[in-house]
Amino acid sequence: MVFFTQQIDNNRLPRAQAHWQGQSHIDSGLEDEDTKMQDPLGSCCMFHSSNRGRVAIFIDGANLFYAALQLGIEIDYAKLLCYLTDSGRLLRAFFYTGVDRTNEKQQGFLLWMRRNGYRVVTKDLVQLPDGSKKANLDVEIAVDMMNLAPYYDTAVLVSGDGDLAYAVNAVSYQGVRVEVVSVRAMTSDSLIDVADFFIDLDSIKEHIQKDSHSGYTYRPLSNSSL
Repeated sequence: MVFFTQQIDNNRLPRAQAHWQGQSHIDSGLEDEDTKMQDPLGSCCMFHSSNRGRVAIFIDGANLFYAALQLGIEIDYAKLLCYLTDSGRLLRAFFYTGVDRTNEKQQGFLLWMRRNGYRVVTKDLVQLPDGSKKANLDVEIAVDMMNLAPYYDTAVLVSGDGDLAYAVNAVSYQGVRVEVVSVRAMTSDSLIDVADFFIDLDSIKEHIQKDSHSGYTYRPLSNSSL
């Protein structure tokens, strides 16, 4: 069991002890990779039997887009939010993305996101020497994860970027359960190693994909890169 103490501040909402913790990973020192994945067959959601407490969701927009592209689906962000919040109480859902402020379609999508449960964090795209455009929001994701750690019990990181492994490890030492969601082939082993739970998007795509009649779409610029 992982224990931690925290000075009481009446203006904060500290956790006395993370209630989701069962057998500690520290007890054995080793954990079978299979224990980080749960079979979704026979269940509409992998979290249905877990008490996840307060949930904070951190979505790397570009990373999720390319993961969905690899799976051949478009994400329904309303379904995604509902799925990732299951068996918990949503604290915040952040969506991080680079933006082209002249792209009216993208601006319309981001407005929809803001009005449907997401806190959108943006950064202007910058042009690289090879002509591609990119906006790296790893720092923003890491800072938000760490600053909000006293207020949530479960962090859901929708990204496969190994650069976020240090932040994941840091919040886990504060008693937070960390769940990583991405396509396995696009997810860094270093990120999976420090997470408590890994979900392959391929195993849940039927629950989060967009119906043909949905009226919103997220597409980064064609010349943007991860």
